[in-house]
Amino acid sequence: MAYYKRDIEEELIRWKNDNERQPLLIRGARQVGKSSVVRNFSSQFKSYVEVNFEQDSDVKSIFERNLRPKAICEQLSVLYETAIIPGETLLFFDEIQSCLPAISSLRFFYEQYPELHVIAAGSLLEFALAELPSYGVGRVSSLFLYPFSFGEFLHAANAELLRKTIADASPQKPLSDAIHLKALELYKQFLVLGGMPKVISSYFSGGDLLSCQRVLDGLISAYEDD
Repeated sequence: MAYYKRDIEEELIRWKNDNERQPLLIRGARQVGKSSVVRNFSSQFKSYVEVNFEQDSDVKSIFERNLRPKAICEQLSVLYETAIIPGETLLFFDEIQSCLPAISSLRFFYEQYPELHVIAAGSLLEFALAELPSYGVGRVSSLFLYPFSFGEFLHAANAELLRKTIADASPQKPLSDAIHLKALELYKQFLVLGGMPKVISSYFSGGDLLSCQRVLDGLISAYEDD
């Protein structure tokens, strides 16, 4: 699936360069692109370690024994054959809702290993957090990722100049009729497609509206099952 730029990337850059940063928890529904955003962002680092708690369920045992960040990183380095180095490595905990001790560990990464860049992502996190006796208030930052906005859709459609023109428009400086009509046509496409990344990718990779509808139907069914 093709990747298209998301606005949240600017927030991630600011987080990376913040000397007072906290472990970052990216929250949102399934299939809105949380994992893809982090994987794309990992290019900002020399190395990258991704821990998927649904896919690699055996790794949960590391967090059940202790929550000391440096001990956790030592074991993860061996398990994934990648050295975890502060300032150089992005450590990503994906589907973290499947491992409650890993959620609890985030506060200790802030307190004991703040120089390491740590991002976690998960869906249905409200249910997981409700099971924890306490949470790292003031020690963990959160960002919410939603489906594509119209602005992000315009970027995917290679209409970045149109997006900027719309943003700069005002009652004193309205869009011309020609540009307004072009914007309306793209907005109609956006309303039909919706903002789910998989549908957007299918459309701009050459898919027609019928194939996109099948993708959307599959996502709806998966949501209902979930």
